[in-house]
Amino acid sequence: MSKRIVYREWLIQPERYWGLLAILAAVITIGGAAALYMEHEGHWVTGMTNSVVWGLPHVFAVFLIVAASGALNVASIGTVFNKPSYKPLGRLSGLLAAGLLVGGLLVLVLDLGRPDRLLVAMTTYNFSSIFAWNIFLYTGFLAITIGYLWTMAERKGNYLQRPVGIFAFLWRLALTTGTGSIFGFLVGRSAYDTAVLAPMFVVMSFAYGLAIYMLVLMTSFEWDGRPIGPKILKRLKDLLGLFVGAVLYFTLIYHLTNLYGAKHADFESFLLLDGGLYTLMFWGGWVLVGGLLPLGIIYHPRLSKDRNWIATACALVIAGGLAAMYVVIIGSQAFPLEMFPGKTVLAFGAPGDIGGAVAPYTPSLPELLLGIGGVAVAMLIVSVGIRVLQFLPESLSDREMDGLAEPV
Repeated sequence: MSKRIVYREWLIQPERYWGLLAILAAVITIGGAAALYMEHEGHWVTGMTNSVVWGLPHVFAVFLIVAASGALNVASIGTVFNKPSYKPLGRLSGLLAAGLLVGGLLVLVLDLGRPDRLLVAMTTYNFSSIFAWNIFLYTGFLAITIGYLWTMAERKGNYLQRPVGIFAFLWRLALTTGTGSIFGFLVGRSAYDTAVLAPMFVVMSFAYGLAIYMLVLMTSFEWDGRPIGPKILKRLKDLLGLFVGAVLYFTLIYHLTNLYGAKHADFESFLLLDGGLYTLMFWGGWVLVGGLLPLGIIYHPRLSKDRNWIATACALVIAGGLAAMYVVIIGSQAFPLEMFPGKTVLAFGAPGDIGGAVAPYTPSLPELLLGIGGVAVAMLIVSVGIRVLQFLPESLSDREMDGLAEPV
């Protein structure tokens, strides 16, 4: 006899729940104050210059947007690919995707310098620019995700789960491809200028979104005392290992592609060997912390069965993802541009432009606080959502996952 999925309210202790909301609200307030400070004083108070125009806030924003696409992957597996054991996880997947996207976009908007000018970008389009297309991709993704959540949560809309899920799946692939193309289409910078960045960002989204999803799932169930069976945890853990391995594979292809072309040799030497902080963040953060160490935990015969170690692997993937975004976004800008082939530009005459030298960049405290504020916005949306909307299944025990039917 088939079983039905039962959802109920998040029964976290009231003092813990309100304490969590108070902490998140305080972090958001501090982040908002940092944005207001940068808006009032000007971006000279940040570490950004005329050479490094995308700073730490953009690292957080792009990471959150990319992870938002990947977080919806869990729902897609259940509905699009018809895997019943993933269907109870779909609602939280959609909620987390929406929250991460809102948090990332909020960081971008507040870092514009003139957030009110966003209306111009939303009403005046230059379709030869990838940024114009991304406005449609981001807002469309949010609307589609909300509709997808409705089909999963409302019985009258259950029959639309699969078609809406397929549409959401294709849309988020386009969204992440568009985000990667922001950098891949910048032919003026030798650090970018490769089509490999688009599919690499898609794979990155799968890994980072799933890592965040697993941490949120495990934490919310632990605080409520709900069971998560080892089988469902093993499925998610093995899937994370597959995605992390794929990120390392695309990273290898990305750099082999650059090494094959002589025009990228200087950049590859800079990043892989003598780039200082950027080299350290690539090998130590992107490859080791975000790749090899999580894979070692996920496929270790003993550690892979320990929930605390699985959570550690997820945290490492997230930390490595932020390091990867830092290298891709900031390291690639710091590498000097060849403005005139065969000539050395000593100075451009504008503050922050230093010719043929590596552009300096030191993140400021307001930048960091704004980025963390975006993360707090995402977590606030998720915390309120799972409490008010009852998006958590009553149980994910192995016994309850056998023979599932449609949700109630």
